[in-house]
Parts: sequence; structure tokens; C-alpha cells
Amino acid sequence: MSSFVLDKEAFVRRVKRLYTEWKAPSTGHDDALSNLDCIMSVVGTDEDVIYSKSMALQLWLLGYELTDTISVFASDAVYFLTSKKKIEFLKQTQNITEEGMPEVKLLVRDRTDKDQGNYEKLIKALQNSKKGKRLGVFTKDAFPGEFSEAWKKSLMDSKFEHVDISTIIAYLMCPKDESEISSIRKASLVSMDIFNKYLKDEIMDIIDSDRKVKHTKLAEGCEAAIGEKKYTSGLDPRQLDMAYPPIIQSGGAYSLKFSAASDKNALHFGVIVCSLGARYKSYCSNISRTFLVNPTEAMQDNYTFLVNVQEEILKLLVPGAKLCDIYEKTVAFVQKEKPSMVGNLTKSFGFAMGLEFRENSIVIGPKCQALIKKSMVFNLHVGISNLSNPEAADKEGKTYALFVGDTVLVGDQSPASVMTPSKKKIKNVGIFIKEDSEDEDVDDKKAAKEDQGTEILGRSKRNAVLESKLRNEINTEEKRKEHQRELAQQLNERAKERLAKQGNSKEVEKVRKNTVSYKSISQMPRETDVKELKLYVDKKYETVIMPVFGIQVPFHISTIKNISQSVEGEYTYLRINFFHPGATMGRNEGGLYPQPEATFVKEVTYRSSNVKEHGEVAAPSGNLNNAFRLIKEVQKRFKTREAEEREKEDLVKQDTLILSQNKGNPKLKDLYIRPNIVTKRMTGSLEAHSNGFRYISVRGDKVDILYNNIKSAFFQPCDGEMIILLHFHLKYAIMFGKKKHVDVQFYTEVGEITTDLGKHQHMHDRDDLAAEQAERELRHKLKTAFKSFCEKVETMTKSVVEFDTPFRELGFPGAPFRSTVTLQPTSGSLVNLTEWPPFVITLDDVELVHFERVQFHLRNFDMIFVFKEYNKKVAMVNAIPMNMLDHVKEWLNSCDIRYSEGVQSLNWQKIMKTITDDPDGFFDQGGWTFLDPESGSEDENETAESEEDEAYNPTDVDSDEDSDEDDSEYSEASEDESDESDEDLGSDEESGKDWSDLEREAAEEDRNHDYNTDDKRNGKFESKKHGKSSKHSRREREEQRSSSSHSKKHKSNSSSSSSHLKSSSSKHGSSSSPAKSSKDKYHSRDKHHSSSSSGHKSSSKDKDRKRSRDDSRDNGHKSKRSRH
Repeated sequence: MSSFVLDKEAFVRRVKRLYTEWKAPSTGHDDALSNLDCIMSVVGTDEDVIYSKSMALQLWLLGYELTDTISVFASDAVYFLTSKKKIEFLKQTQNITEEGMPEVKLLVRDRTDKDQGNYEKLIKALQNSKKGKRLGVFTKDAFPGEFSEAWKKSLMDSKFEHVDISTIIAYLMCPKDESEISSIRKASLVSMDIFNKYLKDEIMDIIDSDRKVKHTKLAEGCEAAIGEKKYTSGLDPRQLDMAYPPIIQSGGAYSLKFSAASDKNALHFGVIVCSLGARYKSYCSNISRTFLVNPTEAMQDNYTFLVNVQEEILKLLVPGAKLCDIYEKTVAFVQKEKPSMVGNLTKSFGFAMGLEFRENSIVIGPKCQALIKKSMVFNLHVGISNLSNPEAADKEGKTYALFVGDTVLVGDQSPASVMTPSKKKIKNVGIFIKEDSEDEDVDDKKAAKEDQGTEILGRSKRNAVLESKLRNEINTEEKRKEHQRELAQQLNERAKERLAKQGNSKEVEKVRKNTVSYKSISQMPRETDVKELKLYVDKKYETVIMPVFGIQVPFHISTIKNISQSVEGEYTYLRINFFHPGATMGRNEGGLYPQPEATFVKEVTYRSSNVKEHGEVAAPSGNLNNAFRLIKEVQKRFKTREAEEREKEDLVKQDTLILSQNKGNPKLKDLYIRPNIVTKRMTGSLEAHSNGFRYISVRGDKVDILYNNIKSAFFQPCDGEMIILLHFHLKYAIMFGKKKHVDVQFYTEVGEITTDLGKHQHMHDRDDLAAEQAERELRHKLKTAFKSFCEKVETMTKSVVEFDTPFRELGFPGAPFRSTVTLQPTSGSLVNLTEWPPFVITLDDVELVHFERVQFHLRNFDMIFVFKEYNKKVAMVNAIPMNMLDHVKEWLNSCDIRYSEGVQSLNWQKIMKTITDDPDGFFDQGGWTFLDPESGSEDENETAESEEDEAYNPTDVDSDEDSDEDDSEYSEASEDESDESDEDLGSDEESGKDWSDLEREAAEEDRNHDYNTDDKRNGKFESKKHGKSSKHSRREREEQRSSSSHSKKHKSNSSSSSSHLKSSSSKHGSSSSPAKSSKDKYHSRDKHHSSSSSGHKSSSKDKDRKRSRDDSRDNGHKSKRSRH
């Protein structure tokens, strides 16, 4: 015993509690302790005695059971009489100097005089304690043995007045401290594991295999399971035991008492009542459940009502409440909801539990006046017996009972927390067996008739078996098709009803906010740069003030598309491009321009000298450099703010998270979050509160997820995965990390994601074996922690949040995004949670599923999910292996989801737009039946699309012209895009005509020249000629470029800065190219001036038709260079 360690803190705390209660009792219903002079307990040796108050008091104080030990609690000291070895252990209680702590005196047994001397010392101590008359004892505890009998005789001779203190000591020990609650939690966890992992699976297996197993055999199996590691959650098996023999009852004979025993009758496949409880470090737990095999609607209603009654009692278990009042309120609730059930209820609804399985004096019954205290633990159980089931097929099923029980802990607030949160809803305990016997009998009869007819022809037995197997497969396929036909009929009807209820609710097109720089002239800045007609950037109003024709013109930053800057020789050029109709190629511009018929400025270019004159602080180009930097800065800030506003505009406002101050809140630590809050990955903790979860990272970032915003919650264990995770698919997006997110995931890694291939591997390497073992233990630990968290959350939220686990065995590969992943069905969704981004499809939102590219010579097919909300974009999964087609069909059919298949890919965007534009017309023409292979609609659609494609066949000349125009438009857009993407790099083509314009003009001139000279030639020759002339024109342009570069040296600039303005009108649909004026209007070097170009090409009639191409190219080149 010397090797055992005493918990001194617990010993001192509990002895002081005992003496405090003795001197000043706080119990409201029993004051027997205050009238006592001393207290005594004796623990003898009896293996048959499992529970006794003397043993419980000893375990509560010392933590260990000491047989043949007498404990005496006098007013001034505590005496222990026991053997020498136990005294060595008890020496740890001596020499404790603390206020309120009595002295501890130890007496060693003396076998020479059979302890008579020790008995006399103890009796003297009893007599000297207070008045020495009234002795508190546990009257029901009677241990056999010479030691106990001799002490009993000595007490009888001393003529003390014995007072039973069982009730008051039990009440004193009822409120549990942290260490006791921890032991009960562990015991509860073992009870749950044995129930869920052994008993539940065993019962399911017995029913599936239709075996006959006795109740006693199942109970013995539960007792044996407590010795196996997989059911004990890594606890010390030496400190584990069953609190009572497991009770399994079925077949009409039910006794809803814990004193009942499992009989030798075979398990009946009807109502099965199971109760079991584990005991850890002598602290007890209990769990009771009822399995219902093929229950009727009435049985299901009764069971659901019973669960509701238990939840009602949980609400009533609050500190300060009387146990008898709780009983009466529960009976009143039953009387109100189902009066017929009052007579069938159990006589009590639970009892206090701890070191003893049942505290008989503290019962939730009609006579118990005890008050509930915080941290009390109850075995809360509710039962209804003697119920009849007239629809039962056999005698045993006519009578049944229902029983539900849990270990619960009373906290500060209502309801009490369930320590055995095993699921108990009807969907979790109901076992529904499909009765296919009639269909099988019919099939067997048909098969027998066919066999009789063919046996005459000499068909072998093996062929008959094969025929039967094929027939079963065909029958399965026919059943599936029949079910799909039923779903197809229902589909159109339900969709039509749904759309009729929704009405004509169309999305309103969002109009872009019209930004105004200054509401009045008084807001214009009075800076020097503005007065001197320089570029000025107003950061406050996010406006750029530009000088145009000597006038200060403000442009809001939102009107500027991009800017670019370049330096050439002695000049700096700043080009500013604006948004205008046609600037965004291929995008819908509806709503972007309130007045699309107006005239828009396309671009402005400013030029300024880099030469610093004498007496000047900086060169004139410094203004352009400063403006370029500030415009970039303001533009970046504006775009960031606009992006944030765009993200927030359709956010749904969430409720405020109510934080729970309870220390027992379900919590998981060291979790990563996806998507990341910031770029760097950080860990944090996830805690469940009153109305939602809160995730706090190590940096202090907070993410709140409310229960009422969770559409689906998933728990994916680490079986076959390198991470274990919790995933929340939300109804409405939440904002964190400056972005909206509908899917939020919390995970932790359970092993090495990467493997060092350079490391030498050996299968018998000790380090590797140890690492594998450590990983297995980590997986088990994490799985247990996550599972416990999920169960606690489900209990706390009353199943408002229910975690769904993917069925890995039903998974199939597919590519919802770029990479191929494993898609796993759950009870209500199809998900892939391991890879990011996640893929979550809620099956309740799916209207139908269509398979595309279903052909025998292809290896893969595609899967399209059409949602009930037709405005929502369809979801697509590509590259599913063809051999998984039947598997996927079977899964969809079991989920009552309509599916169809086709050989080609459809334009779903066009199809859904057609449906949403005229839903009534769509359903009048047959609705979704056009997807059926028999309908032939797909072929019609295909031919219609091909006819549309072949309807327009342009000639070679037309195609050339179109391609030239397209090229010019594309080059213009691509130029804008290049300016936007690479704005810091200067361009050599800042104003005037760019190379694409020159190419187009040269091509037009070549084509006109060819047409005029060779009108009668065929199209082929003309196109060849055109190609050759284009080559010549390019070569001539190269020569002209070199000549123009020489002429540039002789050119002089009359002003130090100039600007060019381009205008475009949406009426004409194309932007005009400006021509440079021959002379500048203004000559001041310190000011920026601008000159306007007309925006219209000069008429070809005003030009000489016979001018040479060299002259035209030369003029074009000059206008090109004027941009610099």
C-alpha cells in the first residue's frame, strides 16, 4: 500500500466539508447530522457487497477501498484502525496543518489481544466527543467476519444511541468536484462505446442474419467488451468495471427496473430495451435505449413523446429545485400532452448517482423533498410500460415497453447536460426491414415454372442458376426504371406548382452608382497647381483635375480605366484611358452607363519637358510623374473599397453570438481554418456557445457561425485521410478575410502530408514502427475528441445542428473543378471536403440529374445537377468512370432523385434561360421529358444547333473584311487590357494611330487597288494578290519608318507640353482616330494645354485618290509619332 499515493488536497477538502456540515448543516430537508456526538463507519471483507455507504465514504475521502478498517470521526480528531500495511498508506494523512482540519490518529491492529486494547481507545474517543451518546452509523451496512463482529459487540456493550446517517452522508457526497466529474465522464464514454460499437452492432447483425441469440448471451458479451481496448477509450482496464449486469429485454416481457435481469429467452425482433453502465474509479454511469424493429406509426409517436418527456425533465433540473416538484411537473406535462400515458409511466424518473449506482434517498419521485445542487449527477430515466400493439404479427409483439435513460450533470443553467449523448431519435434507433418476401415468392414461382418447362429440353442446373441470377439483375433494373418513371411524372407536377407559388419574381438589374466629383464649384480645391493648369489629384474627393483647352475639368477616379507613362528624349508622356461604351469587350455593359447615347472621352495624353531651366526647382515633367503616382494610389484605394462594397452588398445580416460562460462548453483546440483568415496558416480553437460557434485564432481573429445559418454540418473522420475535419455549409455567406464564404472548414492533420523519399526505409525499422504506432494512437485520440465534440453539440443544440458523416464506401471519382477527387454521399448531400475548394450539393435542392456523354466507347461520362431554383447555375461533375454509372444510378434512385441520360453535351445556360423566360410554355410542351432518350428531343436540338451553325456561310472577301474589322476591334481591346495589366511600363505608341490602324488602312488600300485593277478575277486570285500586297505594304512601312526617324531630327516642337483628346460616340458604335493639329495654340511651358481632334475621318473625296501609298504611310507614321 506504500506505493499508492493519496490525493491530499481532495482528502482535506472533503474532511473539512464533512466537519463543516456537521457543525452547521446546510441541508434543508434533514438536520440529523447536527444532533450527533460522533460518526463511525466500518468496512469489512465481503466480495458479494458491491455498494455500501461505508465503502462509499471511504472511497470519497481516501480514493481507495481499505477492508477491515474502522473510521471514527470525533469532534477533535479522526481515528483509523487497520493493518500495518494500510497504516503506511494512511501516514500521508498525518501532519496536515490547516485551519478547520482535525488531527488524524492512526491505530495499528494488534492480533495478540484481538484488538481489544484498540477497541477501548476508540470507544473512549467516542465517549469524549461532545456528549458521547449519539453515534452516527450506517445501519444497513453489516459486514461479516471476526473483526467486524468483535467491534460490533464492543459497541453494543458501550450502549451508544445509534442514528442512521445514510441519507445525509449521501446528500453530502452528491455535489461532485472536477475530478469526480472527470471520472464519471470517462465512465459515460465507455458506456457509450460499448453500447454503440458493440451492443448496437451486434443486435443489427443478429437481425440481418436472422439468428437466434439469448438475452443472457448478449449481456455476457457486453461484460466481456469492457475488457477490450477498442471499447475502453484508452483507460486503465484495472479501474474499469460494469456498474451492474447489462439488461436486455424483448418479446413482451419487460421490467423497467435496474434490479431486473436478462432472461434466457431469444432476442425477439420487435421492441428491444437495453440498459448498461460502466464504472471507472468506482464512479458509475448509465445508458438506456430502446430499439424498434419495423415500428408502427403509433409506436413511433409514443417513442418520440417519451424522448420529449425526458427533454422536459432536463429543463427542470436546475439548482434549488425540489425533486418532488420536478416529478409533479413532469406528470402534469404528460397529463396535458398524452393523458392516456400517465398510468403507464415509471414510478420515478431517476436517482442520484456517483460512487453508488443508486442513491435510494435522492430520487426524482413524489415523496423526495431534497433540493438539487449544482454538479449533482443523476441517472435520468423515463419509461412507458404495458403498451399494446394490435398490428403485431406474433404474440410476443402484442405488448411492448419503451425506456430511455442517460447520465446527466446539473449545471448553473437549464437544461442539464447529458454525459451520454448517444443519439436517441427514432431515425437513430428505428430498424426498418424491407419486406420483399412476397415479390421473391412470385419471382420464385415464375422461375420454377420456367425451370419445369425447360428441364424437359435437358438444360443443366448450372444454366438454371445463371438464368436466375440474370433474371434478378434484370428485375432490379426494371424496378429502377419503374421508380424513375414515377419520379418523372411527379417531377413536372411539383415543379409547376413550385413555380406557380413563386410568381414572376425577376431579378432587378443593378444600375451602377453615378459618382460625382464635386456637387458645387465651391468644393473645387484652390491649389496652385489647379490655377496654373497643371494636373492635380484630389485625394479627398478621389478626383483628377485635368486641364482641357485651358479649362480645369474634374474627372472622378471611377471614370479612369488605366494610365501609362513613358519617357522619350526630352519629354515625358502621360496617357489616361477612360471607360466608355465598347471598352469592355465581351462583357455586359447594361446599367454601367446611365446615358449611353452621350459622347464619351476615350483618352487624354499629356506631354511635358524633362529639361530643367535655370532658376527652376524641378523640371516641368515632375508634375506628370507626381500625378501618375497619385492616380495609381487613389485608383488602388478606390478599387479595393469598391470590391469590399460589392462583396458586402448581398450579405444577410446575422444575429449576434450569445457567449456561454459555462466552462463545460464543447471545445476543440489546435484547428486550422479553411479558407484562411490571412495568407499565413494559423491554428485556433473552436467553441460552441448558446446560439453558435466561435473560432478564435492564435492571433486573435474571430469567426462566428450561428446555428440558424448552418445548412449542413459534416464530420469527416480520418479513416483513409490525412486530415480530420468539421465542415459547415451555410445558408447565407459570412464575411471574413475581406471575402464572402459559404463553406467554412475546421481541420487538423493526423500524419505527415509529405514523405521524405531520400530517407532509407526498412519495414522493421524501430523508429518507423514507433512512428506508425504513434500515428495510430493520434488518429484514435483525434477521432474520439471530434466525435465527442459533435455529440455534445448535437445534445446542446437539441439536434438543431446534426453532423453528417460521408459514406466512404459509396464514393466515386469525379472532377467538379479542375482535379479529380473522390465524391462521397452523405444522408442528404454529395460532398468532397478533403480538397479545396469543397464541393457540396444538398440533395433536397436538386430537381434532377442528367448524365452526358453516355456512350459505350467512352471511358468517362459527365453528371449535371439541375437545381429546383432554376435561376441558379447548374453544377457539373466531369470525368466519372463509365463503370460507376450503375453505382451512381442506384444511389440516386435510392434517394428518390430523377435522373436521365444522353449521348451529347447540352448548352445548359441556354436551356435554363429558355425555361425561366417562359416556364408555362416549357411545361406545356412536356417539361423535362425532352431529356428522355426515347423522346428524340436531344437529336432535334442537335440538328437545330447544327442548322444554326451552317446558316451563315460568308464569301472569302466578306470574311476578310470581317476578320479585319474584328482584328481592329480586338487589338483596341487588347491594347486597353495591356495598359491595365502592365501600366508601369511605358508604351512607344501613346497617341494617334497604332499599328493595327495602319495595318487596316494599308489592307483597305491594297484591296481597293486590287479590285480596281483586277475586277474580273476570281476570289482565289484576289485573295492571293491581297496577301502579296499586304507583304509589300509591310516591307514599305519598315522602310518608311527608318526614313521618318531621320526626318524627326529636323522637326521642332513649338510648345513644351501638349495634350490630345479622343472622343467616341456610342451612336456610331466605333471610336474615331484623331489627327494632330499642325500648330499648337498655346506656347507657355509651365502650363498644360490640350487640343481637340474632331473625331471624324476626313472624307476620302477631299483627298487625292491617286496619292501614293508612301505618302499615306508617311502621314500615318507622323500621326503615330505625335503621341510621343
